[in-house]
Amino acid sequence: MNCRGEVGMQERNVTSFGVIAVLIDFFEPLRWILLLALVIVFVDLRFGIRAARKRGETIRTSRAIRRTINKIVDYMCWILLAGVLGEAFGEPFDIPMLPLIVLLVVFGCEINSCFSNYFESRGQKMQVNIFKLFAKKADIIEPEETNTNKPTDQ
Repeated sequence: MNCRGEVGMQERNVTSFGVIAVLIDFFEPLRWILLLALVIVFVDLRFGIRAARKRGETIRTSRAIRRTINKIVDYMCWILLAGVLGEAFGEPFDIPMLPLIVLLVVFGCEINSCFSNYFESRGQKMQVNIFKLFAKKADIIEPEETNTNKPTDQ
């Protein structure tokens, strides 16, 4: 090693490339899920803005950007958790679909929100639950019950 510490720098570079290679190997099978998360977040943003306009709310750009970035970070955390669960439990116990099951629940909630915002932006109060598809029910979209002040029979 010379007085500039070149050997130490070479060791750090090799270590850095090793860490990057491990991260690439980890995220490679999840790349389409990452893309799907981004698409879902931006679709929800678009329909959420339309629904807010329909309700007559003021759209604050800074708040919309902050909440969108927050959602992207949240989804990154969920995707990381799903990937880690897949590595820790899915592979050893031969459950290759474990990460997808975890993400189906998380993405399902966001897809329900997208549909609700879509219908609200069209002036319709609909309640959407895509999880009913797994219960083999065909009625995943139902009108929301409005609270009308009807007199009760006494």
